[in-house]
Amino acid sequence: MNRSGKEVNAQYNSARGGGITDRVSTRMRRRMYAHFIAAGVADDDRILDVGVTSDRDQLASNYLEAWHPRKDRITACGIDDASFLEDLYPGMRFVHGDGKALPFPAQSFDWVHASAVLEHVGSAAEQARFLAELHRVCSKGIFVTTPNRWFPVEFHTVLPLLHWLPAAWFRALLRTLGHHTLAREDNLNLLGRRELNAACAQAGLKDWKVQSVSLGGWPSNLLLVARRP
Repeated sequence: MNRSGKEVNAQYNSARGGGITDRVSTRMRRRMYAHFIAAGVADDDRILDVGVTSDRDQLASNYLEAWHPRKDRITACGIDDASFLEDLYPGMRFVHGDGKALPFPAQSFDWVHASAVLEHVGSAAEQARFLAELHRVCSKGIFVTTPNRWFPVEFHTVLPLLHWLPAAWFRALLRTLGHHTLAREDNLNLLGRRELNAACAQAGLKDWKVQSVSLGGWPSNLLLVARRP
């Protein structure tokens, strides 16, 4: 937390664990997990989950590890120390690593999963680099979720509409409101469909599809499935 700013948790948001925002987020993530499995994930597929968090307060933190039945097929990776997951979910393993430079050979896993991570890796160029690295280590495909910039409420701050302003204006307002951490591009860089498609093209992906899940009839989260040809 910035000394003069508002506290953010390891999920890069200021929502209280167990609160209304957290409960709604959990319901949405249940739907996103169902989309992940429906993408063609087999029971014995090797899964890499990139961007696991040290947060233990939010209901759906590290939901893949919590909900997927085959813990022994999951490798979790992130810059946070989430080694406690190995005790919490016996059978899976945790590897400390950066999603933009993964410590694994090419095609080490069938599927690579990353939920609500892409918006936290930096500039558009860094987001493309992140997607390319996820794709490098998959043999079947990647599944990536990110909040839709064009949903009326910004999920990390729970502020309405301000994130529709030009990015420089939005970040200036975040600083004014005390959200100093989230005002930095390397901590929060929101994407809409256009930006996500552009990142896929820049990453050199060949076969991808962007879907969404909706909240109140409005697309709230974007879901990227990029398969290896």
